[in-house]
Amino acid sequence: MAVQKPSHTFTKIHLKGLRTNSLHILFLLSFTVLINSFGFAQELPKNKEPIKPKTERDSLVVVKTDSLLTQPLNLRENDSVKTDSIPKKKGLLEDIVKYKAKDYVSINQREKKIYLYNEAEVYYQDMEIKSGVIVIDYSKNLVYAGRLKDSTGYSQAPVFKQGNNVIEPDSIIFNTENQKALIFNSRTEQQGFNVFAPKTKKENDSVYFMEKARFTTAEDLDDPEYEFVTSKIKVVPGKKIVTGPTNMEIYKVKTPIFLPFAYFPLTQTQTSGVIFPSFGEDTGNDRGYFLQNGGYYFAISDYVDLAVLGDYYTNGSYGLRIESNYALRYRFRGNFSFRYENLLNSERGFPDFSKSTIYNIRWSHSQDAKANPNSRFSASVNLGSSRYFQQSINQLNASNFLNNTLSSSVSYSKTFQGEPQVNLNLTATHQQNTQTEQVNLTLPTLQASVSRIFPFEPKTGTKKGIIQNINLQYNVRGENRIQTTDSLFFKKEMFDDARIGMQHSIPLSTNFKLFKYFSMSASANFQETWTLNTIDRFQDPNSLEIVTVDRNGFDSFRTYNFSASLGTTIYGMFDFKKEGKDPKIQAIRHVMRPSISYNINPAFDRYYETYEVVDADGMTSDQVFSRFEGSLFGAPNRNFSSSVGLSLGNNFEAKVRDKDSTKTEPKKIVLLNNLNFSTAYNISGDSLQWSPLRVTGGTQILNKKMSINFGATLDPYALDNNNNKIDRFNIDNGGSLFRLTSANMNISYSLSSDNFESGGREDAAIAESLRSGGRADDLFGKPQDFADQRLTDDDKDENKKEKESELFNYKIPWSLRLAYAVNYANTRRQNEISSHSLMFSGDIDISPRWTVGASSGYDFKNKGFTYTQLRFERDLLSWRMNFSWIPFSDRSSWNFFIGIKSSLLKDLKYDKRRQPDRQL
Repeated sequence: MAVQKPSHTFTKIHLKGLRTNSLHILFLLSFTVLINSFGFAQELPKNKEPIKPKTERDSLVVVKTDSLLTQPLNLRENDSVKTDSIPKKKGLLEDIVKYKAKDYVSINQREKKIYLYNEAEVYYQDMEIKSGVIVIDYSKNLVYAGRLKDSTGYSQAPVFKQGNNVIEPDSIIFNTENQKALIFNSRTEQQGFNVFAPKTKKENDSVYFMEKARFTTAEDLDDPEYEFVTSKIKVVPGKKIVTGPTNMEIYKVKTPIFLPFAYFPLTQTQTSGVIFPSFGEDTGNDRGYFLQNGGYYFAISDYVDLAVLGDYYTNGSYGLRIESNYALRYRFRGNFSFRYENLLNSERGFPDFSKSTIYNIRWSHSQDAKANPNSRFSASVNLGSSRYFQQSINQLNASNFLNNTLSSSVSYSKTFQGEPQVNLNLTATHQQNTQTEQVNLTLPTLQASVSRIFPFEPKTGTKKGIIQNINLQYNVRGENRIQTTDSLFFKKEMFDDARIGMQHSIPLSTNFKLFKYFSMSASANFQETWTLNTIDRFQDPNSLEIVTVDRNGFDSFRTYNFSASLGTTIYGMFDFKKEGKDPKIQAIRHVMRPSISYNINPAFDRYYETYEVVDADGMTSDQVFSRFEGSLFGAPNRNFSSSVGLSLGNNFEAKVRDKDSTKTEPKKIVLLNNLNFSTAYNISGDSLQWSPLRVTGGTQILNKKMSINFGATLDPYALDNNNNKIDRFNIDNGGSLFRLTSANMNISYSLSSDNFESGGREDAAIAESLRSGGRADDLFGKPQDFADQRLTDDDKDENKKEKESELFNYKIPWSLRLAYAVNYANTRRQNEISSHSLMFSGDIDISPRWTVGASSGYDFKNKGFTYTQLRFERDLLSWRMNFSWIPFSDRSSWNFFIGIKSSLLKDLKYDKRRQPDRQL
């Protein structure tokens, strides 16, 4: 027996001929089978031969070629041997085999075995085998790989890796002749499945049979919280897992959950398949038992998919959802959703039986900015039945029932480069009030503009002065506006009252500096309006009623106006820093932006007509009207208007001493982002010439986490005894300078602990709510279909777990969101708070795996709580438990869910819910 000590160096084997001695042939055959198999080995008995002393000489086996196969030197160029048409056979090995062992590599010719001992490794192409012991018995065509045994136990279990597949058994026996293997105590992972088997049979390269196997998706493989135990398993790596009778165990305790068989598809790509529904009972509306959110998923291609989902209730109610996502990299992406529900309350023939049909359509499309810089198409559609979110019984819509409006916009814009540049925009919009069921549409709106033209600008240099800054522009806007109701939506009657018009405008303006510190601008605007809808008005001589008749046909009118404005910016600094003193507030900077404007709007009374009206006493009078009343853009001005506008904008900032003593520069903070005052004076008016003074302001405090916005309206005129405004100043009527007619304030506050992170489910749920027109701050609650895996992001949950510390109770993660709003009204001396509410939403992790959340509010005017939702979530390692509860209001309901997190076993769940009661 020859022993060579490799000293951690690699042995290379080159195939340089077709004939070798028998020992080398067997050696190469053994290694070829080993590295091309699924290589596992069983535990080997200890080698009885003593280990020879280590040597520094490398172990190198070189396979030499036989001289008989060497080409003769005198072989002619046209020799038939050289030009043989039979292709040469491939060599036994196609690449270099590298192997090493820490202690020794031994070739025993008497036993016909090759030993690699302690940290043995074999590398060939993309395959890698590591084990404590690797033995090749080329007399029996067997390959062994196993662990090392020492005083502490076993170590260095075999590890086989090929590509991304890794298998870790205790040992393996591999037959090189029939390519079969026995694997003992194997442990492998297949796309989230961790499979354990005391005995595994490798039938061929792609099929494995396991006996008395266990599989789980738990993370703690040494002590899994749950397992599925089965008598037999067939595994086809990367394709499928098929099991026989299977029983579920929780911490080694058997449960009544039993499956006669199971099939799990394994794939790295999108695959079509069944979406199992949630089941339950609707007792509140007597709809009976139900199956919800079940259907089929179609993986159409890499660019588009389709999910068809449905709900069914035993009383005959049903729902249908069609959802699709599409994307083309660097071009566009979007999603489409159609929801339809046919709801039956109670049973047919009962006096309380009723039927309703509701639907909702959503479409979102966005174009990549790099796809086409000169054209862009986008869509954001959310339309349907006005009562859809109020009546829908699908849990995905639970947080959107408070929506008062539905809005949509589909637009296409195109830019034509050149000088001047032309911009074209085509938009279709939709606005729907879910309370009044009023629907406003523009199908479509056409807007086009030509960029500014400076006819007197210099060929080189910047524009200076009033003449060089003269510029003109052309704009056009056309609309087809439809106003209808929910009941007439998508019916031909909705087009009966459509208003069509187009407006052309040519603004001419200039700007220049005045007295160095003032900015002056002047403009004139010419406007021509086209319309297809006019009216005629007269008195019926028989009934004496005023009759208005709609006229269809082209008509137009032209208007023009003039305006000018003068403004400047004033900077003020209040310095509190004195010599020898370092106050907390070192300086306050005040920026003022006063401006004055003047506007002239001529009278266009030529577009007005008169008609004679006779009253009941026979007296006649003339009434004035314009045939353009009720048209898309309204009628032109009848009265001359000349007014002066005054405004003042303010901004306050402070420099304060930084708490960090190492910083030399003071810290800048914003006291008021803006504080604005505006009013106007009508020079041409006969009475009530001053407009109310409007005051608005806003700021951010507490490290910009609290936003405060406020506003007020101050009227200088007094009221009479009937609370009507009169042409007399309030101060002359014994009052103050101004009369507060309205005020409002809104405060929003968002804060959280430093180590709080919302999970992936929360982010996805809020995105789902936003697509339906909901809020981003979850003050109205969150969608509560816990079984919907689309609202779960396991990756973020995993990242959150990695950051958990054993000293978790030192800092408890939490988050809080507040929204406060108050409105005051005193237009007619009512002196009342019209609305006053506080809304809040928060989450707190009371333990590493317990999260409690709530969304609610309080109405101070009506003295009652607003929509309230309580949420509880428990992370059960491989499982997830959720409970949500709406304790009161007409949406009172609850929802309980427990299920496995893994998408492979997401259908193993329990979902129980109580639907809201039907409201009459």
